[in-house]
Amino acid sequence: MNPIFKPIHVILADDHTLVRAGIRALLEKLPDVKVIGEAGDGREVLNLVKAQPPDVVLLDIAMPGLNGLEATERMARDFPAVRIIILTMHDNEEYVLRALKAGAAGYLLKKSATAELATALHQVLRGEIYLCREIAAHLPPKFPLHGLGGRKSSLEQLTPRQREILQLIAEGRNTKSIGDLLKVSPKTVEYHRTKLMAGLKLHDIPGLVRFALRVGLIPEEKLAAQ
Repeated sequence: MNPIFKPIHVILADDHTLVRAGIRALLEKLPDVKVIGEAGDGREVLNLVKAQPPDVVLLDIAMPGLNGLEATERMARDFPAVRIIILTMHDNEEYVLRALKAGAAGYLLKKSATAELATALHQVLRGEIYLCREIAAHLPPKFPLHGLGGRKSSLEQLTPRQREILQLIAEGRNTKSIGDLLKVSPKTVEYHRTKLMAGLKLHDIPGLVRFALRVGLIPEEKLAAQ
């Protein structure tokens, strides 16, 4: 091997162990890629990136505790040199837009990974945005790949902490367990929950759960598993 050869360092995040194993197998077939870490949720992947920043992070959207879009936003803010590719089953335009707004450089469907993973990795490392062929073919001609401004959705108007607590509430966690996880007091959790309800004009926990489900903060299969 060329002594100056530097492989692409990748961290892989997905809450399904078998899915991670399959993607890792694809990555390990690429001669210029080295997987340096795996994570099962958004908070874990942030810790891995902090400990050893990779070149690229591949992560799913639907992960417990802290979903992939929230993790993307924090990584893009704190580690701007790290390129982020969303690797997911969700193929709707709203998710693509939210991912790019959060700071993702690529959006790849899991069913497209076998054919397009290598291309996606190299394209985002060149500083470009990569959308898998199936996604790109169905987007409108003027889809805003750059300059993603405009009016914010109800979800985007919440603070990152509020979105984090909303996801945890929707996953069925109680006030104490949320406080323990986030290392804040129960009163702080209750304060954010009250602000959430007021800001969204919702009046009870089931209303918050329905909102989280409607905007895709928690997928229906996660709710059904509770």
